[in-house]
Amino acid sequence: MKGTHYSNFYGGAMINAKDFKLITDVLEEKRICSIKTSELKWQKIDKVNYLAYIDAMDTFFDFIQAGKIKIRIMFTNNRYTKPDFDNEQLSNQYLKLYYQFIKHTFGLKYLKQNEKTNLEIFLDKIPDKEANFIRFKEYLYGIQFLPDFIDINLKINYNQISEVDSKNHIIMQYLDVVLGAMALKLNKMFEIKDKSTNKRGKRTIVKEKVYKHINKRIRLIYPNFNVGITTGKNGNFENTFLMPYRHWEFKGKNSVLKK
Repeated sequence: MKGTHYSNFYGGAMINAKDFKLITDVLEEKRICSIKTSELKWQKIDKVNYLAYIDAMDTFFDFIQAGKIKIRIMFTNNRYTKPDFDNEQLSNQYLKLYYQFIKHTFGLKYLKQNEKTNLEIFLDKIPDKEANFIRFKEYLYGIQFLPDFIDINLKINYNQISEVDSKNHIIMQYLDVVLGAMALKLNKMFEIKDKSTNKRGKRTIVKEKVYKHINKRIRLIYPNFNVGITTGKNGNFENTFLMPYRHWEFKGKNSVLKK
């Protein structure tokens, strides 16, 4: 997504394998019974169903607050540019940022060193050539051999890096709602008014209500939460892994602030 103020929104969820079935069963039941839709999606929120979406977000954030789900959101600020990017880097920017998101945003290098961790990676459908996706998988597989990760007993099986369709992955659907809410808030989309009426649209109003409820739930976890900056670590770098919910404003090396 290329927004007016912020772009390149990425979102991810980390779950312990032993909790996966319970969490997905509960979230699926909420989708079927409360929202009564085949797929949760930020774009589907309207004045009829927004209260059901708020209820669903409460269920999702109950798991997050309990430490059963870790959520990470990454984005870039349009005020910063990369003047040293060549055409090849620009064309592969999506996968390059995706790699940085997976490598860094969950704080994997702060995993306990005395415990073996097997990481299975589910990727939303990659809008790129098959050859580029295979190369991307190889880079993800190689994370475990990098200097920052080689001592923490992190194991990534190449065959456990796979693409999935979010229509069939309930956690990705809930994540889509959170990601959509943050993208619209940061790009000030809730402030847009209809030119003919000088009023905000009804869907805009109810979507903002969903965003505000999500923000309220985040602040129960992190009271000083600021949606537009990298979430603080409270003086402990290990919190990049330990904290249930975090934002990361990504700035590449040699980024320059536009005047």
